[in-house]
Formats: sequence, structure tokens, C-alpha cells
Amino acid sequence: MAHESFDMAAGGAGAPSAGVDMGGYTLFDDASLAARNTLRVAARAARLVELRDVASLPAVLEYGLLPDHPLLALGEGSNILFAGDYPGNVLVMATRGVHVESDAAGEHIEVAAGERWDDFVRWSLAQGYAGLENLIMIPGSVGAAPVQNIGAYGSEVAEFVEAVEVWDRVAGCVATLDRAACAFGYRDSVFKREPERYIVSAVRFLLPRERPVRTDYAGIAEQLQRMGVERPAPFHVAEAVVRLRTQKLPDPAVIGNAGSFFKNPLVEPAEASRLKYAYPDLVAWPSGDGRTKLSAAWMIERCGFKGLREGDAGISNRHALVLVNHGHASGPQLWALAQRVMQGVHERFGIALVPEPVIVGA
Repeated sequence: MAHESFDMAAGGAGAPSAGVDMGGYTLFDDASLAARNTLRVAARAARLVELRDVASLPAVLEYGLLPDHPLLALGEGSNILFAGDYPGNVLVMATRGVHVESDAAGEHIEVAAGERWDDFVRWSLAQGYAGLENLIMIPGSVGAAPVQNIGAYGSEVAEFVEAVEVWDRVAGCVATLDRAACAFGYRDSVFKREPERYIVSAVRFLLPRERPVRTDYAGIAEQLQRMGVERPAPFHVAEAVVRLRTQKLPDPAVIGNAGSFFKNPLVEPAEASRLKYAYPDLVAWPSGDGRTKLSAAWMIERCGFKGLREGDAGISNRHALVLVNHGHASGPQLWALAQRVMQGVHERFGIALVPEPVIVGA
């Protein structure tokens, strides 16, 4: 078995200048979260710890360095809306490192939670690994990927997760959860359902060198054709996805957003038939479990919300699923607009939209 260990030197949100450096971590009191969430909401936390060395995690959690208040684990803040200040402690995973072991099954790659997801995907493609190409350009950290079970263009990260290393706050020790124990679902996992229990410290992936590419998701095959690619390799699919995402989704570096804000609803066949009868052009497709997945974007756009702006809170004019901050929208203003969209879709279609991001302080 071959072994390799190194740092990817990934980027990430830099620490504020003020703070107490404790070696493996830095403590901040009354910390601003404005630069730590991609919606650029000006929220604050009572205390924030930026963890650089996972070996310091037990000390941070078990020996009174954090007051006895709720704890929020935060990656790059790309899947969260602060609808108010956070009254407890925020733990930012800033750990780095990648360790690779090779055997006949493929490449077993353990990645620190603080690495940037997109950097890891691009690195994996550069190494000749397959599987993650459809998940390129998703903002956020590696540690957040299994929590949300991120997915895009027909793929989900759960397919490639071998195990997740966590700190179990109930047991007070490090634990390793295999894929089955992670209980992955559509944009869901045991980590999302039990946020007060598990803190993800690393994720182990199993990636092959060769794997059939997925080009059946809407737009990919057409984009590859425009690129003149007849026999696509993983890096071709990645490039196609990059072009599609760039065309459709606003860049968080240009305008504040958290990507897709609403999940595509899953409904039973009878409900799907009812809606298809009433709206023949409804966009829907089989979910693979007997249910039908409906396009939330189609319903939001049909309700007239695409491009809507209320002050600096808005719905993107490029993609109806994306809630955007045009400048100085507050968390409550963004959440109020999201609720207006949810109410409008429910009144028209009888469908309850569910937000993808975690809503804090609502």
C-alpha cells in the first residue's frame, strides 16, 4: 500500500487581526461573522475559536475554554444564513492536510475539515482521480460537505465518502463513522440532524482512477457538444460544469449568496400527477426512490419571484433558487424575503419549500 501525506495549502477566510493566539487555535470574543458567511450578513458571535490543529479540539471543548453555551461548527459559511447574532460559541475549522493511501480498491484520501472543497476537487482531478468532477465549484469546506451531503449535476458526495472522522461530544472522544452510519439523505445526514453532537474533523474519500462519467444531467451533454468533446474524461465534465455554473449562478465573490437556497421538493406519485395535470410544463424528474423531484426554481419563477428585490435583499435574476445580498441586507431582511417566496409557492402549488442552508437566529 502506498502512502502520501501533505498540505494542499488551500485558501479560506483569514482570521481577524484581533484575537488571542493559543498555539493550535485562536480565541476571539464578540467576534464579527460578516467575513465568515458568503451571504455577507453582519452578525456577531459571543465567542469564536479558529482551530488550526485538530489535536487541540479536546482541550477547546472539554476544559472550559468555551463557556457553557450552544456551539456552532462553521466552515466557510457558504451554507448558512445568520438571521440574527449567535449568542453562543462558533468553532471555525481551519485545519489543513491531505493523506493518501493506495490499494486495489482505489485511492483512500483523508482530507482535513478545513480544506476548501473546490480546491480539493481540482486537486483530485489533477492527480487523475475520478468521481468528483460534477461537484466542482461548490463553495464551502471539506468538513461541511458530508453534513449537507452536497450535490450537483446528478452527483452527491455521499457516493464517494468512505468514512467521516468526528469528535463525538456525547461520548467525549474521537469516532469514525462509516458511510452507512452517516445516514446520508437528500441534502441531509446524521451530522445535520444532530449538530450539537458531532464535529467533523476529517473526511475519508474512496476515489477510483477510472469511472464512467455522468453526463445525463440537464445541460452537461449539450455543453460537451459545444466544447467539441466526443469522448469525455472527468476533466472535460468538470470544465462543462464550470461553464454551466458560471453561466447560471452568481459568484459569491461578486454578490453575496449561499448558492441554491431551497431544496427541490420530493413528492409522491399522486401529488406529482396532480401538479402535472394542472401545470403540464412543470419541470420534474424521478428521484430514484419512487418519488418525484420537482424543480423549485421553476415554481419560484412561475410565481414571479425571479429577480425580485426588496431593498438589498433579492432573488437572483440569473437563477431563481439563489437568494442574494445586493449590499447591506440584514439577516432578518433576507430571511423575510425567503419566507415570502416559500409562502407564495405554497399558496400557488400547495408545496412547502425547505431551505437548504442552516438558518441561525431566526
